[in-house]
Amino acid sequence: MPLPTVFDRAERFRARIALIGPDRKPWTYHELLERSRALASVLLDGRRDLAESRIAFLTNPGSDYVIAQWAAWQAGGIAVPLAVMHPEPELEFVIRDCDASVIVADSAFASRASPLARRLGRRFIQIPLDGGTPRTHDDCDVATDRRAMIVYTSGSTGKPKGVVTTHANIEAQIETLTAAWEWTAEDRILLTLPLHHVHGIINVLGCALWSGATCTVLERFDPERVWQSFENDALTLFMAVPTIYRRLIEHWKSISSGQRQHIKTSFPEFRLMVSGSAALPEQTLSEWKEITGHTLLERYGMTEIGMALSNPLHGERVPGHVGLPLPGIEIKLVGEDGGPAPTHTPGEIYARGPGVFREYWNRPDETHAAFEGEWFKTGDVAILHDSGYRILGRQSVDFVKSGGYKVSALEVEEVLRFHPAVSECAVVGIPDTEWGERLAVAIEASDEISIEMLRNWAQARLAPYKIPSVLKTVGHLPRNALGKVVKPEVTALFLDEVS
Repeated sequence: MPLPTVFDRAERFRARIALIGPDRKPWTYHELLERSRALASVLLDGRRDLAESRIAFLTNPGSDYVIAQWAAWQAGGIAVPLAVMHPEPELEFVIRDCDASVIVADSAFASRASPLARRLGRRFIQIPLDGGTPRTHDDCDVATDRRAMIVYTSGSTGKPKGVVTTHANIEAQIETLTAAWEWTAEDRILLTLPLHHVHGIINVLGCALWSGATCTVLERFDPERVWQSFENDALTLFMAVPTIYRRLIEHWKSISSGQRQHIKTSFPEFRLMVSGSAALPEQTLSEWKEITGHTLLERYGMTEIGMALSNPLHGERVPGHVGLPLPGIEIKLVGEDGGPAPTHTPGEIYARGPGVFREYWNRPDETHAAFEGEWFKTGDVAILHDSGYRILGRQSVDFVKSGGYKVSALEVEEVLRFHPAVSECAVVGIPDTEWGERLAVAIEASDEISIEMLRNWAQARLAPYKIPSVLKTVGHLPRNALGKVVKPEVTALFLDEVS
């Protein structure tokens, strides 16, 4: 097989519009293929195959992102998307951890990426490439079991882990969703999600480009622009996290009745609206249905496995439930004793199937610990009802899910301890109707500190969604006999904020 199937499919749809960028410029599948082939030739630089060299890229959502991703695959490399919102220390960690040989950036991020590449001794390429004669190269022989992508997700050690998926894994994840949710080339979807997260990469962009559909891209989420796109872009699909739906609902309340009437004409065009990456509050589901007439489809997945559970496309969707296994996915619940969880009893979700990731990059011990045979141990706890699975939470208290992002409390704590006023700290998640959970930090302080002071200091060191929004100073953090911080007791310190 000379190249992954995604390119065969793109050739089939070559004359169709694949993307409409933030600047409203349309891009055909043919144009994306030609631009990515030119970049692949530059990446190869006379070689026949990059042999799984890591290609890190920092671009805004849109055509440059697709071109960089596809070029890495066409040249036989592994695509490593970087998060545009991450500060330099986090970008540097990913680049060093995956040992990227090349950093690609668009014009918006070249001034950040080029000096970083120089300092780290990596090759730098800015896109779009200069004009002139299109560069050509022979197609690489890329087998489907070769590594295709590394997406970084928070790890139990406090530092992000690189989740490695093969071309076969990615194709299985996309084929599962396009079949279950009945994607066609006539679909039109709006992308408002970040593209360093499987929700945006696979569920939205990957499925759209696989299907010959059109993806309209916003550079970043903006509620006014989303409602405008609903009104003007004849969309058929929309996928987002609960926080986005909450903010859209709040914006809806602020606009005039005349504007609402114009937007409402678009609602019958939609055939599916999906919510995921965090628990969907029933109030949000209810208000969204009241506004649009659509019952959001809830599903469950994670970076390591893609999507695993989904409410039905056709049929009843039960609030708070994430449905049943998608085609090709096997799920079982395992009790604390390691055996099958009894009926209607909580258990840890184990998953297996062709979409399950290959490994954590350069972490063989963590990879081994994450599996029991072919079964991936998700760390999430669920219970099976007649109407499907209901997610109860995570086994580890060291993860917080805020606005659809899974944040390692250990990673945040490690950074905050460098603040001169912080002697010791503990980060926990507290329930929040908009974000699902908010990050809160309890601090043993050696000097005066406020949440504003801490947030200002952390902006250069942590992504915005990793910075706590609530702070308490304490004389001593609650600890057990072994000196370990007792996180449930830390959470209890914030009961006033929760209520």
